[in-house]
Amino acid sequence: MKISLYQRLAITLCTAFMIMASLLIWWSNSLVQQSKYQAEQKLHLHLAEHLAHDNPLLQDGVYDKAALENLFHTLMLLGPAFEFYFLDTQGNILTYSADPAKIKRRSVSLTPIKKLIEKPQKTPVFGDDPRGINSSKIFSASPVYQGDLLQGYLYIIIGGEIYDSIFSQVQDDKNLQKYGAFVLASLALLLLILLAVFHYFTRPIKALAEQMKALKAVGYDQTKVQLKQWGNKSNHGIEHNEVNFLGASFNDMVLQINQQLSLLTENDRVRRELLAHLSHDLRTPLATMQGYIETLAIKGDDLSSAEKQDYLATVQRNVKQLKRLIDQIFELAHLENGQVTVNLEAFAIGELLHDIMAKFTLKAESKKITLTLQPQPCQFMVFSDIAKLERIMTNLLENAIRHTPDGGEITITVTHLITEVRVSVTDNGSGISKEDIAYIFDARYRASNAIEDNTQHAGLGLAISQKLSRVINSELMVKSELGDGSIFSLSIPLLP
Repeated sequence: MKISLYQRLAITLCTAFMIMASLLIWWSNSLVQQSKYQAEQKLHLHLAEHLAHDNPLLQDGVYDKAALENLFHTLMLLGPAFEFYFLDTQGNILTYSADPAKIKRRSVSLTPIKKLIEKPQKTPVFGDDPRGINSSKIFSASPVYQGDLLQGYLYIIIGGEIYDSIFSQVQDDKNLQKYGAFVLASLALLLLILLAVFHYFTRPIKALAEQMKALKAVGYDQTKVQLKQWGNKSNHGIEHNEVNFLGASFNDMVLQINQQLSLLTENDRVRRELLAHLSHDLRTPLATMQGYIETLAIKGDDLSSAEKQDYLATVQRNVKQLKRLIDQIFELAHLENGQVTVNLEAFAIGELLHDIMAKFTLKAESKKITLTLQPQPCQFMVFSDIAKLERIMTNLLENAIRHTPDGGEITITVTHLITEVRVSVTDNGSGISKEDIAYIFDARYRASNAIEDNTQHAGLGLAISQKLSRVINSELMVKSELGDGSIFSLSIPLLP
């Protein structure tokens, strides 16, 4: 059987409370009893001395047993709280006032008697009780002399048998019992209050433990469990108590873990989709190459020279396409793994853009596409990684030419901002639908364009460009409408 935290605390508290209450009661009773003994002994400290000096029978030091018994009996009637004993010089009991049947000792130790006589301020001092073998009592004592000769000691027990009997009856009085019951009830009420306080402070911990248990039962799926709200934060952003802070932190941790799991799940889905697309794209050129190579191997002697050259040219085109796709896959993998270094340097952005445009002049002319740079005298000095920026702009221009129809226009615009320049690539091509624009940077085989083309391409250019832009602390942005062309832009810091 499992015991909760509150139950363990309650058991510990009750045990500790009972032990402390018992010790307190014992200590209180001991202190009261000790104080009572000390007060009574000091009050009657000189009782035996006065009786020894004032009584004629003891004043002369003459021992008369019958007369002393009669005297002690009379004194006990006058003071029932006392018992009177006459001892010889060895401590032997010669005469006493108690019931003979109840006397258990025939002698008592003289050590405490001498101690009290020599040092009366050291109270309480306990002497042997003749009515018990192992019991002791407070007493008053005085030596009895005949002249200078010590005859014995007058030994008076304070609180004798009659006193003990009456005191025991008083302790059994109902009023005292009621008082004791009231004290016990007060202690029990205090214990209940403490248990309630413990329950109040441990209840949030129990709730947090139950929430953790419920979350574990559903496989840590936050959508299947209603998380408890753990209070409000103070002005300084700190929870009002530690349990609320712990609960709020646990909720934040659960939400973050679920977000990360969702992200991992989505990434896994994208990777599977990418793998399916890439597998298809890899299979197509390989199958084409295999078919033409087998044809050349089987019918090589029957083919004309022109047919062989055509077959080899087809194989070569597929090899280039396959190599380009594999290169882009490796490039994307390096970017996702962070295996890339940034080499920042100062350069003229206009010169770089002119060089990039020169690479696409023939391709643009083949489609009668006009390539322009605005402004023409572009002399801005920027501070970035020239190789990665060239890769981004190359991908953007290649993508723009692919989706721009014959006779279209592509414009590269450089806009001066305060601390940076914005480079934009604008085309009047097929554009991108609103439903697909959010996915064009996904690492998939083809961008989700609404208009397909027959140009062979890997389809990873935009994904690579987006990751490269983030490497150089920029962000590739896109504005597009289906049928109205697209604008891709990114910002580059100016040279300080």
